[in-house]
Amino acid sequence: MASIKQFLAASALGLLATCPALAATAAPDSPPLSIEEIFSPENKTQKVLDIEVALASAQAELDIIPDWAAAEMAAKGSTKYVSQEDLASEYAVVRHRMVALLNVWQRAMDPKAAEYMHFGATTVDIYDTALVLQLEQATRTLVQDLRALEAIMIRLADEHKNTVMVGRTLGQHALPITFGKKVSTWLGENRRNIERLKELHGRLLRSGILKGAVGSYVGLGEKGIEVERAFARQLGLQEPYADDWHGARDVIAEYAGTLAMISRSLGRVGNELFLLQMTDIGETLEVRRKTAVGSSTMPHKKNPSKSEALVFYARRIPRTAETIADDMINVFERDNTSRTNRLLAEISLDAEEMLADARGLLSNLQVDPEAMRANLDKTGGMILSQRVAFALADKIGKTTANARLHELATDAMDEGITLRQAIERSHDLGPLFSGEQLDALFDATTYTGLAAQQVEAVIAYCREARKQDHMLAP
Repeated sequence: MASIKQFLAASALGLLATCPALAATAAPDSPPLSIEEIFSPENKTQKVLDIEVALASAQAELDIIPDWAAAEMAAKGSTKYVSQEDLASEYAVVRHRMVALLNVWQRAMDPKAAEYMHFGATTVDIYDTALVLQLEQATRTLVQDLRALEAIMIRLADEHKNTVMVGRTLGQHALPITFGKKVSTWLGENRRNIERLKELHGRLLRSGILKGAVGSYVGLGEKGIEVERAFARQLGLQEPYADDWHGARDVIAEYAGTLAMISRSLGRVGNELFLLQMTDIGETLEVRRKTAVGSSTMPHKKNPSKSEALVFYARRIPRTAETIADDMINVFERDNTSRTNRLLAEISLDAEEMLADARGLLSNLQVDPEAMRANLDKTGGMILSQRVAFALADKIGKTTANARLHELATDAMDEGITLRQAIERSHDLGPLFSGEQLDALFDATTYTGLAAQQVEAVIAYCREARKQDHMLAP
């Protein structure tokens, strides 16, 4: 009879097909699973079978169960032998998910090998580890989605690093910026969200668990800790946390909380573009199909549907995350009911859809530099009052210049004239500037500070950081 080591070598391809972390290493060019696939009943069942096979393999490696029994389980560790229909029928009888799966699975197995199935384990360990494997896969998929969005943001920021627009604070015109500078803030935040998911991924890799019914390894014998470590290796995970985290759920809550933070980041983008598309501002436009209808009664309308969707997700996802986080408060050692698993699938699906909407919005965004320029001029040069004050500082003092320009700006707005006109007719400030100097001072396109260099720096940082994302390649 072949040893377990020989069997594992022979079945390496099968393990790579079902184990996400090992598959990531072996086939970096393969596309990531969709969130729907990750949380499908079939994938969950396969994860449970992978875990049972890993348990048996670890126990055989440590001479707890026979090699041949582990080999038989590995050979039959596929949903080919455990269909969803058979599972549903069995569950209707026994009303226990683990027992139903084991009952169906053992029918396809050598009866002697079946005696060693689920040896010393408990349901909560198996399904918590299955959830960890699903979240590990989902994290990698979402990182790839965020990277795709990052590439779009890099292009948009670079393209518009010199496109001058109004910078607004508290809804008011403040100082000129560039649209690329605005996008660079989205880009930097998006990169930090990628790094958050990568850090979380490291904690998920340590969250495989095999500690027994109350987390003390009772039932797994004196080699319980060794079994758990070997079991994790079989699944492509890292050495498990020593503590029994069944009742804590902090890493799972962190996953949901990170998605909530990402949703708010993109909610900010959506809200900003929603406002910039307003008829009264009109600086950007969400490109939609020519056949898309904005209103049943107002044919002219072009509604910002994807922008609005991002705002919606920024409301919905954090509410779901809050319920998942509430699951951190448990009684004693906690008999897992998995009632939040459905919410984890839901929040992951929402996140995937949100990122698809964000990519669609930004990849097809139409930027209107002419509208941006027109809006710069709406305040009659008031947006450049700071620049004029700086130019006056060495002539009359910065504090005096600020006070005097405040007076002139107020007068100009009351009389409906430009700030330049108010300066030119003033008896004290007018003589201090030539016409050429005022032309230069009131050219908004030359007063954006280091915005372009700032954009270039953010892009360079993100491009360098992208080189370190290979560890999460699908």
